[in-house]
Amino acid sequence: MKYIGAHVSSGGGVANAPLNAQAIGATAFALFTKNQQQWQAPPLPEEQIVAFKENCRKFNFAPETILPHDSYLINLGQPTPEGLEKSRKAFIGELERCHQLGLVYLNFHPGAHLREISEDECLARIAESINIAHQEVPDVIAVIENTAGQGSNVGYRFEHLAAIIEQVNDQKRVGVCLDTCHTFAGGYDLRSAEDCEKTFAEFDRVVGFKWLRAMHLNDAKSAFDSRVDRHHSLGHGNLGEEVFRYIMGDKRFDGIPLILETIDPELWPEEIKWLRSLEK
Repeated sequence: MKYIGAHVSSGGGVANAPLNAQAIGATAFALFTKNQQQWQAPPLPEEQIVAFKENCRKFNFAPETILPHDSYLINLGQPTPEGLEKSRKAFIGELERCHQLGLVYLNFHPGAHLREISEDECLARIAESINIAHQEVPDVIAVIENTAGQGSNVGYRFEHLAAIIEQVNDQKRVGVCLDTCHTFAGGYDLRSAEDCEKTFAEFDRVVGFKWLRAMHLNDAKSAFDSRVDRHHSLGHGNLGEEVFRYIMGDKRFDGIPLILETIDPELWPEEIKWLRSLEK
């Protein structure tokens, strides 16, 4: 079974996120558990934690169908000691919030070397950051999102994801989220069924489908191999429709949250219905 949803608002409190997901016909959803543009956040109120769990139960959102995302400010590959410590502390805080909410995943962008350290050093710092966070917070799985490779971001090559995973001590608590726009902009073609076969075979060879915990389903305003992160509504960008037909027809993508981050929330109910119509 495919679990399909979108990154919904948690404005007014995290308890509203499952309500917003249910309203668009979703069977999965993503959310921020705090303001993604701020380092600090007040603790989650107990009443919000209780209401979030109750709303998830009410609308049949199991923890494995929910994909919280951390703050965009966090850089676990940060080259400076002060910045790295700040990012690690914030990441641990994000994991703690997920654990409080009974969630099993935390989706995050791996990081950037800022042209001050090598890619390999950056990847090693990211893995070390995950190891440190795992020691502080139990159970929650760190889900690495592939990037478009914009600026000095790592994670746009499958080899980067594999290198991080290899250096994580508790590999039961690490996984991957593939973003279709990022994959395409990062140099892996997805415009035809043949392209999809080739790209996902490469992912399986280099990383392995056993690590796939989630996907972001986005079309791309950005060009192929542009290393530019620009999302578009499904079927309106440079990817077209074929990749989404492929994913919805392939059992390897069953049982994980498939999350829209497309640019027009008004289209989310229509996009979810369309994706569901493609499921085989």
